[in-house]
Amino acid sequence: MSRTSALILIALIFGAMATSMAAKDVVVSGSTTVLPLGETAAEAFNAKQSDYHVSVSGGGTGAGITNIAEGRSSIAMASREVTADEEEKYGKNFKEFLAGYDGICVAVSKQIFDAGVKALTLDQVKKIYSGEITNWNQVGGPDKDIYVIAREDGSGTKDTFNEDVMGSKAAETKGVDEHGSVETGNAGVKTAITGSDKAIGYLGYSYATDGKVGLLSINGVTPSPETIKDGSFKLARKLYMYTFGEPMEGSEAFLDFVLGAEGQAIAQKNGFIPI
Repeated sequence: MSRTSALILIALIFGAMATSMAAKDVVVSGSTTVLPLGETAAEAFNAKQSDYHVSVSGGGTGAGITNIAEGRSSIAMASREVTADEEEKYGKNFKEFLAGYDGICVAVSKQIFDAGVKALTLDQVKKIYSGEITNWNQVGGPDKDIYVIAREDGSGTKDTFNEDVMGSKAAETKGVDEHGSVETGNAGVKTAITGSDKAIGYLGYSYATDGKVGLLSINGVTPSPETIKDGSFKLARKLYMYTFGEPMEGSEAFLDFVLGAEGQAIAQKNGFIPI
C-alpha cells in the first residue's frame, strides 16, 4: 500500500470514528428554566444506558434555538414557542416536543413579603415594571423604594413576561432601567431578590418554591401545580424541547426518556408540572 493510500485510509477511519462519536453525543442547550429538568434527566439517562451520552448547558431559550438551527446542539430547551422571526431566519424545520408546564412566578424579598405584600394584581406588576409605582407603600407595603429585577435579552421567560404582563415583547420597562437591574438566568434573579430587602423579580416556578423568596399570588391566584395546569394562574406556560428536523437516534432516545414516565417523574420532583 502506498503512503498516500495509507493516509487516505487513516483519514477515513478517523472520519468514521468522529461520525460515530457525534452520533453518540447528544448536546442539549437553552432555557435556564428547563435546565434543572434537562440536567437531572440527562444524569439519569446517562446512568441507565451506555449507547449515548447527553450533556446539558443553559444560555437561554434564544441561544438554544440558534444552536440547534446552526448545528451546535442536538436539542434546544425552550420556555416559549419558536418565534416567527426565528422561522423566517432558519426555516420552518423546527420540531416541537411538549416537556411540561410551568408558571412565571412574581416574587419579592422576604422582608417585603413579611411586611404584608403577599399579593398583587397584574396591573400593579405592570405599573411597577413600567416605573409608575416606585415605592412599596403604594401597594400596601413599607416605605421603601422598589428594586425591580428583570431577565436578560434572549430569555424566553422575559419574552413571555413582557408579552403577558407588559403587553408586548418589546415593551419598555422603565422601572428596571431607573430602579433595578437585569440578571442572567433564573438563578441570577433569585440571588438578586434574596440579596436585597426591597426587590421584586420574576422567575420559573421551580426556582420560587423553597421559601427563600416571597411568592406572590397574582389576581388572587397563587401559583401551584393545579392552578398552573388548569390555567387559572394567569402566568402559566408550557415548556418545550426542540430539534431542527427529525431527531437523530440519540436525541430521539433522550426525548423518549424525558417525555416518558421516568422523565416526567423527574420533572415533577424538580418542581415542574408533568404533561
